[in-house]
Amino acid sequence: MGSLSAASWVRPDAAGWAWLAPSQGLRRDCSHSRRSGKRSGGLLSLMDGPSSGLAYDGSMSGAAQADQSGNAPAVFETDLDLPGRRGKVRDIYRLITAGEPERVLMVATDRISAFDVVLPTPIPGKGRLLTSIAAWWLRWIESRDLCRTHLISTDASKVPREAFTASTGLDELTGRVTIGRRCEVVPVECVVRGYLEGGGWADYRATGSVCGIELPPGLRQCDRLPEPIFTPATKAEEGHDENISFEAAASAVGSELMSRLRDLSLSLYREASAHALERGIIIADTKFEFGIDPGAPDEPVLIDEALTPDSSRFWPADLYEPGQAQASFDKQFVREYLSTLVDAGTWDKTDPGPDLPSEVIGGTLARYREAAKRLTAS
Repeated sequence: MGSLSAASWVRPDAAGWAWLAPSQGLRRDCSHSRRSGKRSGGLLSLMDGPSSGLAYDGSMSGAAQADQSGNAPAVFETDLDLPGRRGKVRDIYRLITAGEPERVLMVATDRISAFDVVLPTPIPGKGRLLTSIAAWWLRWIESRDLCRTHLISTDASKVPREAFTASTGLDELTGRVTIGRRCEVVPVECVVRGYLEGGGWADYRATGSVCGIELPPGLRQCDRLPEPIFTPATKAEEGHDENISFEAAASAVGSELMSRLRDLSLSLYREASAHALERGIIIADTKFEFGIDPGAPDEPVLIDEALTPDSSRFWPADLYEPGQAQASFDKQFVREYLSTLVDAGTWDKTDPGPDLPSEVIGGTLARYREAAKRLTAS
């Protein structure tokens, strides 16, 4: 296998994070990374309608979104007494136990991001849904010997009790935890596209190709491609995704490894797409991330989340109609709302992001729930 220039999983300082001592908590030099201080605007309803009883009180610390309807409160952020960092939607910690390999603890919060901006309004319950979907897929993948994954456990009781703090305990973590093997991250996002939408559609209209891959003329928006295509991406220094050629990816991590990741990604996409289609969902595109386990470096490991509404485009198969944008079970619903603000000149896709109205929050949650129900039902 070629030499691998990979960042540690968890990600390095280049992404804007520095490891801190446990007593220092999580910090990042970005204004959107913490929303636990006071916010103007009073209470904002978060569920399906204004009278749902769930309100977001920005003056409360951490995940203090009061739930008066009997539902669990939204968790915007966590604060465990462990070294870690805060990602866009996950809080990621290091689990270090004497005599054992280091593990990674990922906590899926209810934050949501769009256009590389973390929005100030959480989607209550989203983190638990993402965790359940991702864990289901990772176990499904391993059960079919498609790929090794980083998943060890989703049991929050395995988090050391001494890591709990006044604001973050077992209740906040239950259903949100993924404990995984610590791997060296391959610094390339492995994107697979089976349909022509999003940035791929824009690229095709401009060049007749997607990320340098020539496609037949005359394709319409959301058309199914003749074959799924592999279009790797990396992160620019400012944190935005950047499409790169396969050759550039191979130059970064080695051609042998990149060829293997391409083949793995396409195989995972084909198998997962076939399963999803049986359940009435089209996976239009998705992205995978891989790592290298120092203890078993010859076999890439699927890490992070996989095949969730945050990392994929999910379309209801019974409503599919090429030539136009599709109904979806993913966060495209949020992007479309935000695009109306951009078109109106009230937001410019920079931080801070706008608050989401209750109907957008409720609609997003309903879509994620439907995706989970369809994909993971026995």
